[in-house]
Amino acid sequence: MVYGFFQCADSLLFVYTFLPLRFIMAFWSFVNRLFRKCFRFYTNCHKSILKPAETCDVLKGFILLVCSILMCYIDTNMMYHLVKSQSVMKLYIFYNMLEVGDRLFSAFGQDTIDALFWTATEPRDRRREHLGLIPHLLFAMTYVFLHSLLVLFQATTLNVAFNSNNKSLLIIMMSNNFVELKGSVFKKFDKNNLFQVSCSDVRERLHLSVLLFIVVLQTMKEYTWREERFWILAPDCVLVLTFEVIIDWVKHAFITRFNEIPYGVYREYTVSLAYDVAQTRQKYAFSDHSDLVARRMGFIPLPLGVVITRVLVHAVKIDGFAAILLIFIAYLCLLTIRVLVSIVILGKACDLIAQHQMEKNESHHTTPKKEQKESIKEILSTVHKTQEAELPPTKKTLQLKFQIPEDVVKNEPLVDASVGAAAIFSNSAIDLNGVCYLNDKMNTPIKQEHSLETELGDITCSAPDITTAAATSQPEVDDRPNTPHGDGLKLRSESEPNLVKAGEEAT
Repeated sequence: MVYGFFQCADSLLFVYTFLPLRFIMAFWSFVNRLFRKCFRFYTNCHKSILKPAETCDVLKGFILLVCSILMCYIDTNMMYHLVKSQSVMKLYIFYNMLEVGDRLFSAFGQDTIDALFWTATEPRDRRREHLGLIPHLLFAMTYVFLHSLLVLFQATTLNVAFNSNNKSLLIIMMSNNFVELKGSVFKKFDKNNLFQVSCSDVRERLHLSVLLFIVVLQTMKEYTWREERFWILAPDCVLVLTFEVIIDWVKHAFITRFNEIPYGVYREYTVSLAYDVAQTRQKYAFSDHSDLVARRMGFIPLPLGVVITRVLVHAVKIDGFAAILLIFIAYLCLLTIRVLVSIVILGKACDLIAQHQMEKNESHHTTPKKEQKESIKEILSTVHKTQEAELPPTKKTLQLKFQIPEDVVKNEPLVDASVGAAAIFSNSAIDLNGVCYLNDKMNTPIKQEHSLETELGDITCSAPDITTAAATSQPEVDDRPNTPHGDGLKLRSESEPNLVKAGEEAT
């Protein structure tokens, strides 16, 4: 949870740190290359002026700038009094509707932005089967504006709850987590569904943290930045975040208990996220490093960036050289924090990947322990004696021959060669079945062979099938094709990138 939280925070900080720089650099490259192309100084005249990565940066910056300007025309004071005039139960229902709408927008928004990027960077010689760049851009801007408006309504509702006299609305909103607990605990979950729930919880924690930050900014502005008001708000904010974490702990504890999922599955989820981080740090990629992580988590930073920009513009007044200097220092602080977070999560990803590769390498050269062999033989001998006791005396006894191979684990390459290196882009869909790759490769069941010497009938009722019992304890995972041209090969959807060693590349 902590590792995924920092990944989402890294994606949000990118909007305020590196995206403005990349937008300015891409705009300058556009002007420079257009000038050189007009005067015949640009050699690649047949290609587009901007590179695909620069096109994505320009589109993101343009959407963020236009939506922030439009959000400045929204009157938050009228919105606050409109929400405050409602009754407590109406506000509770309204807040639940906003939460459902936020989840739907988050699931729908990434596909919208991906469609825009694909349309903008599509090769010119390809036959176009869509409306064009301008309709896709308008559609993405409409989505970002509506989602930002919904987030601003959420922040306003929380602001009313924090500033109410009896705090009843805040208590009711905190009790809303019990509804989530009831809807999740008594359902059937497997490892893939639990991974989706974990990613959703990580995204909710960061989203709630940003909402509380907006509430603190708006409240401190109304009280003329008095320090005593902040210490009144701080305990309530800490209480809301602590309550959210406790409910998530209880929910995951009961889900893993009722569905008999081992706690080690969360380490597999962390390794999967670590592979995502390593995969997105490519030298040549169409989009920024946080897109694949945002797509995995369902966290889209653009609407939150628009809302924070709108709140900061109205909360902080810029007058004089001192204010400009403070803003520049704040930007340098954010830039430093973003670089630090990126270094930490990338270093942690390298450690997790190295440990996983080491464990996988050791599993290829190890054999089952003697204690495991002896325990399996004891179980099989007990089954054999039971079958002999149950068979009638006129029949011959059943003989079961078991072959325990010395090398139980399949010999597979450490990294699938069929994956290849691909750019992080809209057609690199995520397959959530890939999170079970550790379970599929490291927990191979032991094979058995049955040979009958007589023409006995079906005796499965008296002879339990140990292979079936072992197979049903874990979800089935389809094997990936071993060749690049195998049938059923999907798009760029693996959690484990093709990390080829330098020695293998030389060969």
